[in-house]
Amino acid sequence: MPPGAKVDSGAGVGVGVLIGTRGFVMQALRERREADPAEMLAMAERAEAGGLDSVWVGDSLVSKPRFEPVTALAAIAARTSRVRIGTAVMLPVIRPVVPLAHSLATLDVISRGRLVIGAGVGGGFTPEQKKDYCAAGVAPETRALRLTEMVHILKRLWTEEHVTYHGQQIRVDDVTVYPRPVQPSVPILLGAHLRTGSAAQYRRAARYADGIIGITDSPGEWSEVIARVEECAAAEGREPSALDRVFYITVNINRDRAKAAAEADEFLLSYYGVRHWEGRWGPWGAPEEVAERMTAYADAGARHVIVRFASWNQPAQLEQLINEVVPALGWTT
Repeated sequence: MPPGAKVDSGAGVGVGVLIGTRGFVMQALRERREADPAEMLAMAERAEAGGLDSVWVGDSLVSKPRFEPVTALAAIAARTSRVRIGTAVMLPVIRPVVPLAHSLATLDVISRGRLVIGAGVGGGFTPEQKKDYCAAGVAPETRALRLTEMVHILKRLWTEEHVTYHGQQIRVDDVTVYPRPVQPSVPILLGAHLRTGSAAQYRRAARYADGIIGITDSPGEWSEVIARVEECAAAEGREPSALDRVFYITVNINRDRAKAAAEADEFLLSYYGVRHWEGRWGPWGAPEEVAERMTAYADAGARHVIVRFASWNQPAQLEQLINEVVPALGWTT
């Protein structure tokens, strides 16, 4: 697309930014200094002032060191007043369910009802990924069933008293948690991806979640994911259109495509330790290209698009998102 071109899409699609606290920790380690939360907080304030709809942070324990997400979001909540705050995505299974319910309810109170939790089973495909679960005393192979049970229990702990649950992975006996969330219940979006080939993920989201969040699929694949989840929701007797749909993209905004690609590759290789994003993430390029990709996911059914930056200079990328990408979208945010 030529510079200055505007992409047309339906109004009302939200735009959020993921603040890469993993990137801040990596950079601090590279520079042999302490990690500094000031940049994270400044980005959150700038996102709100710049008219974005939401601010998100990621999660991992030891495989990819970063700021702990509930703590980070509490700080962000104290520095903002309008934007939704959320996790993209949290690994609930590495935490005990009752303390997690308490922490998230407290965070919803601190934020005055702005919290949303994107959650997933996470990866367990490499020794590094498995360490996240083993370090928390959780067997990696149990994570899918554990997540299913946890989402069910969290919803009950936020809305009921004297909760008792005896599952295959989790047992709760006569537990009541206060404070309650400001919201009737903290919304939970569950990861759903066509590439995994798992039908159970669609049923889990349709039965227990408030919506879905995607990251790895193409726009066409994302449209198929939505259709499968909505089919499962209808079978569960739920209104399919009531489920939220959020997609998370990774970009590097730079009109010099070669520089964008080089920085994105270096950043992501440092981030993950293995190259697995080629042909699936991006674009690494001009603001108009990023706007076009975001629009493709909106057209495929996303109601909210989260943008993460594959860049060592996240604040500069955020400025380009606000000043160049969002105006090219033509969305009402």
